[in-house]
Amino acid sequence: MNLNAAILGYGAYVPIYRIRTEEIARVWHGGGAGPNRMKAIASYDEDILTMSYESASQALSMANYPKIQAILVGSESKPYAVKPTGSILSDILGYNSTLGVDLEFACKAGTEAMQLISGMVSAGTIDYGLAIGADTAQGRPADELEFTAGSGAGAIVLGRPNGREVAKIKHSVSYVTDTPDFWRRPHDQYPMHLGRFTGEPAYFTHTTTSVKMLFSETGMKPSDFKYAIFHQPNPRFPVEVGKRLGFTDEQLRPALLNDDIGNTYSANTIIALAKVLDMADTGDMIMLASFGSGAGSDAFVIEVNSRDDDDGYVPFSERLRNYREVDYATYARWRGKILK
Repeated sequence: MNLNAAILGYGAYVPIYRIRTEEIARVWHGGGAGPNRMKAIASYDEDILTMSYESASQALSMANYPKIQAILVGSESKPYAVKPTGSILSDILGYNSTLGVDLEFACKAGTEAMQLISGMVSAGTIDYGLAIGADTAQGRPADELEFTAGSGAGAIVLGRPNGREVAKIKHSVSYVTDTPDFWRRPHDQYPMHLGRFTGEPAYFTHTTTSVKMLFSETGMKPSDFKYAIFHQPNPRFPVEVGKRLGFTDEQLRPALLNDDIGNTYSANTIIALAKVLDMADTGDMIMLASFGSGAGSDAFVIEVNSRDDDDGYVPFSERLRNYREVDYATYARWRGKILK
């Protein structure tokens, strides 16, 4: 669908703590390492609400605090089973006359929020909205997901183009099917997954289909874009799907971050977008494609405008340089893997 929405501000937050995948492997397998070097983990006093606040504060500051009329939070690791995170966040941020809603769709819940608010802005239903994706690590001990499941949050303030926007969201498509690659039943602490479905027919089929739909509807092709952003469940998948679709290493490499922080689920592609927007120039075109297990993919065409210099803004890549490593026992205690 054609859209007339703009990114007025963005923010990304990743906890300062990391655990190396070789430390996880040491505990369960006696050595080796996972597919990525390390992953970010939320501290004992962090959850998606606190991380959402951190990323939203950055985005709102960059956008000069417009009157937000919708706050949509996408996550699969909410602190409450029945109590919306969106309403708590709206109260903390001081936007009570607003729509506060939680969304779910595995790792693409954050881009769902982007789509919905972009649609409302384009239709004139609201003037400004805040889209957030946030998640904490949920890998079962010794499971493959424990090596990659990280924590983080990304936020985007959306409104009508005003000439001072960071970027314009020009087009978006979605593709979904009932593909049971990943799920979590009520009362289960950890998700289940079918490994043989993870690549095909889940990630690769849905991502390539949504991007090809985007190309068909817009008439665009890979060479029209400066950057390509794909969901990053591990370091290999985004590069492989990008190559299948005709993108180059130069287009793919700037968005890659899994090796340092892991898969941040609903926040993943929004955090990657923040990393790319930090380095993009006026007129650059960005193709972004998310993926959510279950399964589906959202794809976007984003055109970069420019961002006014903000003395208080620290680029995301610079913030990633400061981190503290913890051992498996600390990680397990913080994430509730050890029962008290």
